[in-house]
Amino acid sequence: MGYFYIIGTILFTVYGQLIIKWRVGRYGALPETLIEKLRFLVKVFSDIYILSGFLSAFVASVLWIGAMTKFEISYAYPFMSLSFVLVFFSSIFLFNESISLLKVVGLLIIVLGVIITSKSL
Repeated sequence: MGYFYIIGTILFTVYGQLIIKWRVGRYGALPETLIEKLRFLVKVFSDIYILSGFLSAFVASVLWIGAMTKFEISYAYPFMSLSFVLVFFSSIFLFNESISLLKVVGLLIIVLGVIITSKSL
């Protein structure tokens, strides 16, 4: 059951990041003036999808609490880096973001670190 909490934390975190990126992009760049920034934030915070991203972050936090009851943080936390991998590949397909050799090498190092850490239990 402990891994369910970790996986759930990762998936809800990734969902929140992707949905916020998708929706914020529809509102353009953050304006310069204070009054325009406030208007921008009102629009952004009234977007149901962005609110779902915040809710997703809350659910991820609740699941993380569950994970902390099952594992040492030094064991569980490296698994959170898998969210980088999921966001990276999702951003390529959803937002046509770039791929580079250094990004791929960095992700491989992250995955290797998770594998090594997972063997420590």
